[in-house]
Amino acid sequence: MTFSLCAAGPGGQLGVAVASRVLGVGGRCALIVPGRVAICSQAYTNPYLAVDVAAGAEPAAALAADPAREWRQLIVLRSSGATFAHTGAGTDPWSGHRIGEGCVAAGNLLTGAAVVDALVAAFEASRGAPLPERLLRALEAGQAAGGDRRGQQSAALLVHGPLEPAYVDLRVDDHETPVAALRRLWQLSAGPALERAWRTASTRVPEPVAALRERQATTIAHLEAEGA
Repeated sequence: MTFSLCAAGPGGQLGVAVASRVLGVGGRCALIVPGRVAICSQAYTNPYLAVDVAAGAEPAAALAADPAREWRQLIVLRSSGATFAHTGAGTDPWSGHRIGEGCVAAGNLLTGAAVVDALVAAFEASRGAPLPERLLRALEAGQAAGGDRRGQQSAALLVHGPLEPAYVDLRVDDHETPVAALRRLWQLSAGPALERAWRTASTRVPEPVAALRERQATTIAHLEAEGA
């Protein structure tokens, strides 16, 4: 019911682009843990697969615990560059996945294999462009190659650097041409300006979790003492 791409960019960026003939695909399928992993769980979607992987489970182990794993698709890209892809035998044709340079793509209920091939080819051909732009070009290529064989309805683009919050989080939940609408949202959000902001923000060094929590606790204690 969906085609998607998980991909990595410079400076620890991770992104997911996804489109489907179902409502609100971005809120159900895509998940990123900043600095660690990008995940897309689809087909007869079990969103807990993505939650389990985000919490540290190995993708194969998460799938092994799912009795309906043959109805699932799951793609994973770690910040280390390691990839994982699963297309269950029970997913609706055409279904399958491809692993490319810095990316992994999958789709089900597609017009054909050309869709996932186009996702990977477009991403690889756009080296040097910002990661959100590369993901959008891949999604556009997948749609142009046929996309979901039932038609179009929703699309989403999610990109994180190594820190919260999301660098880009754009969703089109219900539209006749959601990929084109997603392109318009990216343009309206001043893509080049966001890219400059990312380059500035990426120079910040992430704090260790323990140090961050200690700083937060100190701040809260100070506010409480001041009666805030």
